[in-house]
Amino acid sequence: MAITDGFAGAIGRTPLIRLHRLSDETGCEILGKAEFMNPGGSVKDRAALYIIRDAEQRGELRAGGTVVEGTAGNTGIGLAHLCNARGYRCVIVIPETQTREKIDLLRTLGAEVHTVPAKPYRDPNNYQKVAGRMAEEMDNAIWANQFDNVANRDGHYLTTGPELWDDTDGGLDAFVAATGTGGTLAGVARYLKEQSPAVRTVLADPKGSALYRYVKTGQPEVEGEGSITEGIGSTRVTANLEGTPIDDAWSIPDQEAVTMVYRLLHEEGLFLGSSCGINVAAAVRVARDLGPGHTVATILCDGGGRYYSRLFNPDWLQEKGLRAGP
Repeated sequence: MAITDGFAGAIGRTPLIRLHRLSDETGCEILGKAEFMNPGGSVKDRAALYIIRDAEQRGELRAGGTVVEGTAGNTGIGLAHLCNARGYRCVIVIPETQTREKIDLLRTLGAEVHTVPAKPYRDPNNYQKVAGRMAEEMDNAIWANQFDNVANRDGHYLTTGPELWDDTDGGLDAFVAATGTGGTLAGVARYLKEQSPAVRTVLADPKGSALYRYVKTGQPEVEGEGSITEGIGSTRVTANLEGTPIDDAWSIPDQEAVTMVYRLLHEEGLFLGSSCGINVAAAVRVARDLGPGHTVATILCDGGGRYYSRLFNPDWLQEKGLRAGP
C-alpha cells in the first residue's frame, strides 16, 4: 500500500468498476470510474487541485492567501479541503438552489459560504460573476474560475485520461461524460484522441442544457425544460470545453437518470448522485449504438449522500413528477 503526500496525494488513481448488470444486458463492458472515491468525495477534487497548483506556480496565490469560487458544490468542497491542507482561506459563492447537504458540508469544512439566488449566466448577479468580483476586491486572492480556467481540463488531460487508457490496456472504444465546466470531458477527450482517434467521445446532457444541441448543430441551444441534476449542463460553451473533439451527444431525461441511479444502488451496490445517472444512462445508449463487444467508460462523479434530501426522498421526487422505479 502506497503512502500518499497528504490530501492532494490521495487525489486520482480511482478504480474502474465494471457495471455487471448493464454490461451483461448490452454485451459491452460498461465501466464506471469511481471518482466518488477521491478524498473529497468527487471528481472535482482533480480540478480543485490543478487550479490551486497552477495559481501557486504562477505566483498568483501566496502563503496565507484566499481562494474564491462560484460553485454548485463539489468543486467548492474540493477547494475547501485543499485550502485547509495548504493554509488558505476559502470563500464560496453557491446558488441557494443547491442541496442543503452540500452547503452544510462546505461550512463544516470551514469555508466562508455565501448563498445567492440562482441567476442565468448573462445576469451580473450570477454566482460565478459574484465570485469573480469578490476576488478582485481582496488582496492575495484568486478566483478559481473553474469554468474558464483551463488548468481544470489540464488536470484531466494529465491524470484522468491516462488512467482510463492504462486501466483498459488501450482497449477503450468510447468515453461518455456530462459536463458543467467542461473540464473532465475536455481533458479526457483530448488525451484519448491522441492515443487513438477511433475512440468515440460522447457528451451526456440533462434536459434544460444547451450542450446537446451544440454538439449536434454547432450552436448552443437549450433542449427541453430544466433538470433536477446539479453541476452539469450549461447554456454556454466554456473556455474548457471550447475546441474539444466530441463525436456525439445524448440528451437524457430526468426519469431515465433517476431510474439509473436506483438501478445502480439496488443492482450494483453503488450509492451515487444524479450526474452519475445521466452518465451511465448515456453510456448504455452508446453501448447499444456500438453493439456488443465494445468497451465504454464513464464517470461516477460523486456519492449519493450529497443528495439524500432530494434524490433519495420519495416525497421530493413525487413533487417533481418522478419516481424511484422504472
